[in-house]
Amino acid sequence: MSSAPTSLISLFDANEDAVLETVAGALKGADDGELYLEQSQLESLTFDNGRLKGGNFSTDQGFGLRAVAGEVVGYAHSGEMSLAALKRAADAAGAVASGHAGTYSEPPARTNRKLYGEENPIGAPSFEEKAKLLQDIDAYLRAKDPKVRQVTASIAASFQVVEILRADGHRVRDIRPMTRLNISVVAGSGDRQESGSFGTGGRVAFDTFLADGGWERGADEALRQALVNLEAVDAPAGTMDVVLGNGWPGVMLHEAVGHGLEGDFNRKKTSAFSGLMGEMVAAPGVTVVDDGTIDNRRGSISIDDEGTPSGYNVLIENGRLVGYMQDRQNARLMGMKATGNGRRQGYAHQPMPRMTNTYMLSGDRTPEEIIASVKRGIYAVSFGGGQVDITSGKFVFGCTEAYLIENGRIGAPVKGAMLIGNGPDAMKRVTMIGNDSKLDTGIGNCGKAGQWVPVGVGQPHLRMDQITVGGTKA
Repeated sequence: MSSAPTSLISLFDANEDAVLETVAGALKGADDGELYLEQSQLESLTFDNGRLKGGNFSTDQGFGLRAVAGEVVGYAHSGEMSLAALKRAADAAGAVASGHAGTYSEPPARTNRKLYGEENPIGAPSFEEKAKLLQDIDAYLRAKDPKVRQVTASIAASFQVVEILRADGHRVRDIRPMTRLNISVVAGSGDRQESGSFGTGGRVAFDTFLADGGWERGADEALRQALVNLEAVDAPAGTMDVVLGNGWPGVMLHEAVGHGLEGDFNRKKTSAFSGLMGEMVAAPGVTVVDDGTIDNRRGSISIDDEGTPSGYNVLIENGRLVGYMQDRQNARLMGMKATGNGRRQGYAHQPMPRMTNTYMLSGDRTPEEIIASVKRGIYAVSFGGGQVDITSGKFVFGCTEAYLIENGRIGAPVKGAMLIGNGPDAMKRVTMIGNDSKLDTGIGNCGKAGQWVPVGVGQPHLRMDQITVGGTKA
């Protein structure tokens, strides 16, 4: 698939009229629904411990047919692009609409906006050039510092074409490229070893972040983090003030707050934010948006997987809850507007409300002011994994790079620091907001109900008062 076919409907062994007739028959009496078509390619290479350890190239294509009747959804999918397979799917998915006297919803608005190019990034650079790049990264880092014990580097690209066909004949299409580079370093001294990592990517060609020393800067950053962690002392435990760095630390905002603002959790009243529309759910000054309209970003989508154009959606404004992220079904059932957040992993999955690029807007304090205001606390620069309970809002996040703050100054790096709290409560503990909001470097993946989609996160520097910190210091 060096280039996308004019229409994915042409992949069927039947003419377009037969496909449309089958879809219309399946959705008769339904409130909503569509035929989702997808064709994709994926390539990835991994270089680990001095050798090329893995390479993968795969292609896939298929369709998913969805019928929505009230709160019930019928969904059937197949990788077989035949009229017979489509008719079997129509019988299965359309069963929920049988006897349902629904009025088929109006189609989404159209858009001519394109947030990214349509070139397939897999072909350039070549497989051989990518393998050589990963080998060069390995050699560069090993020559950079004798403490380097292991280097893992990977590069991946995908090219996805989606087409959405409704029973009313409304049809939209999106071509979605994606690239990513990841570098991980293990540095050691004696019996101790620590790691550091860096990743970057987006809906761009590889030369966007490989040119002009881009990969060298990424390799240097991964090594810097590993060497910092090699000198880290055990983190203290207790309740203390915490300063969060800008950019990737927004992943805590994404998990602890973002998921709770997705429409399905609030319609079912299983979110910690359920029933709080219009109320103060964060400190004054806190404004959180979900924005799928940023050019070339990993989390951006020109249209969502129901055909709705993506949007700039304000969720929390000056501390007050003003919006949820919605797909079409949950928006209709809640009497709200679809926001362009109906996303799915692929044709084998049905859409649900999902985040795109979720971030907090800037305030008016400098990072230096924020750090100087803390007498004793933790400065969390980067996070790894975390766990969140959507219903209660409780979260636990591990810091992959963090420092002590003592008398307003950044002190020794610490290891093993865990931030523990409750999302809505934590947002009310924000007392200072930096003027330096930025997005992450393009590495985010979000999991929900077994589906994974690419996302972006971001925030400015923040001060949060009296947060529970789990540490390893005896």
